[in-house]
This record gives sequence, structure tokens and C-alpha cells, in this order.
Amino acid sequence: MLNYIDHTKMGSSDLGWLRSRFHFSFANYYNPDNVRFGKLRVLNDDLVLPNTGFDTHPHRDMEIISYVVDGQLTHADSMNNKRTLGRGDVQYLSAGTGITHSEHNFGDETLRFLQLWILPDKMMHQPNYGDHRFPWEERIDQWLQIVSSQDGDAVIKLNQDANIFVNYLSQGKTLDFEIKPGRQAYLVQIEGESVVNGVPLKTRDALEIIEESITIEAKQDSHQLLVELKV
Repeated sequence: MLNYIDHTKMGSSDLGWLRSRFHFSFANYYNPDNVRFGKLRVLNDDLVLPNTGFDTHPHRDMEIISYVVDGQLTHADSMNNKRTLGRGDVQYLSAGTGITHSEHNFGDETLRFLQLWILPDKMMHQPNYGDHRFPWEERIDQWLQIVSSQDGDAVIKLNQDANIFVNYLSQGKTLDFEIKPGRQAYLVQIEGESVVNGVPLKTRDALEIIEESITIEAKQDSHQLLVELKV
């Protein structure tokens, strides 16, 4: 089963320095019929102006992943981590028993990144931070797994039965993804346009996929992120 999600009908926010689209209920956007997709609780598409950002604030008991689309994301936290990431890089924060952090754009161009929150398999994990700079070519015309469960093979591992993949599919190319029984996926069309099992997707659109394998055809060069998890 496929459920198309038009980005123009998502929740949104404009704070001047920050413009966001909310795939699920977040901040001042609340829809009781759109709180989460399985264990995927938050997926925000954020645009952050230069020399602004999220000042220090707390989190706990959440698995948080950031995927940088454009610009520079600078992270600092209470565990003395400080890193600056660029296009295609991935950041992971397991908030666990509690952590404070900040996320800023100290670059010269607007930062765009996807922020995902996934519910953990249990509360009170030890806080943890990680990031990875994946070579861009590893996602061209193929799936690159950037996140897995603790039992998986990805460099970044979540405290949850969930996997995250990205691709950058050249115009005219196709790519398959198998969704097994009892599994589902949430696909984000980050850039470009594609058709998935006959469903057209434009930039920032999304697709809920439940127990149905997919074939993606890129109508333009097409950048996508997919979260795979149990139903």
C-alpha cells in the first residue's frame, strides 16, 4: 500500500531565521491523525539562515538523526563534541538519560537539513553522539545505508529496529527497494522528481509504503531518503 504526501499540505513554520516543513505533528502544528509513522516520530525539513541556529537546548529518550542537504551544520553538545558537517553528511544523537546541544549555521549560505526523531527501543540509554562523512559517489544510482539497528551493518547504529538509506539517482535511471512482509518505509523526495510505482513525486514530497516493494524511476536527477522499519 502506498500513501502519497503532498509537501504543500504538510505542517509548516516560518520564524524568519528558520523555515520548516513538518512531516508529522511538531511545535505549533498538531494533527491527531498525523503524529508518527511507526517509530518515526519527527521528520522536519529545515532551512536555517546564515549565522543563526538552534541555541543550546535539552533532549532525552530519543534517537535523533540529521542529514545535511546543503550548507554547513555545526553541532556542539554537553559531551564536548563539536563538529561541522556538509552536504550528504550524517549526524546521530542518542539523547538517552539526557543531553543538551546546539545546532547552528555559521556558513555563508542557507543550511538545509532533514531532522529525524525515532523512538528508542527502551528508555534511559546512555547518551551517545556520532557522525560520518559518506563519500558522495557511494549513493549515486544505488542505495547507501547510512543508519541501521544495533544488529545491522551501518556505520551509525540506532537503539531501534530501523534502517535509513539514501540515493542520488540519475535522470532516466531506475532503482528497486524490497519491503518485506511486516515492514514499512517512509520515502522523502529531497531533490528532483521521480515516479515510484506509478506515483509521481516532486521535491519535498513523501510516500508512505506498507508491505509493498517499490521501483523508482528518476524523471530528473533525484535525491531521496528512505526510513525502513517494522509495521
